[in-house]
Amino acid sequence: ARPVGRRAAVRVLAAKNEVSESYAKALVDLAEEKGQLEPIHADVDAVASLIKENKPLAELLANPVVDAEKKRAVLTKLGKEAGFQTYTNNFLNLLLEKDRLNLLDEVCECFEEAYCKLTDTQVAVVRSAVKLEQEQQFLIAKKLQELTGSKNIKLRPMIDTSLIAGFVVEYGSSQIDLSIKGQIEKVAEQLTTEMTARLA
Repeated sequence: ARPVGRRAAVRVLAAKNEVSESYAKALVDLAEEKGQLEPIHADVDAVASLIKENKPLAELLANPVVDAEKKRAVLTKLGKEAGFQTYTNNFLNLLLEKDRLNLLDEVCECFEEAYCKLTDTQVAVVRSAVKLEQEQQFLIAKKLQELTGSKNIKLRPMIDTSLIAGFVVEYGSSQIDLSIKGQIEKVAEQLTTEMTARLA
């Protein structure tokens, strides 16, 4: 009985992704049609960050038990404080009306993917031991632009103290490791290889 359950779960997940994609595509199409792609993308970016950083907010919006009017009041306050575009506010209210706010995080991800495809943007995660300066980020983005040939580069900086110093850039299926940790691991690997060869 268990494999059937797993298949059902996969079907539900696939359907969930399709729903999120269709909502995200509708917003991308509207944003493009109205010439508001960049400001709406900035709004969606802000929503995605808020959901990731503010767990109580994410839980409140996704909770089916919470009254719809309470959620609407939260969304209105959020849109006002953040200065969202009218289209973004309307879209968030549409998700509320259709009882799809539990997919908000996924919709934001799908929107980001569609936006990157549309604008030829390569997203790269930059993990560094300490916060990188704007100038350093600019130089990394410029180098990535040369490497990937993408029109635009979007960096997602992350702090990873385990790197000791330096940084790691991850984009697509590629990785550039310029961290001290990476160098130490490389040296350790070489030593292991040499020791194994000598013992063989």
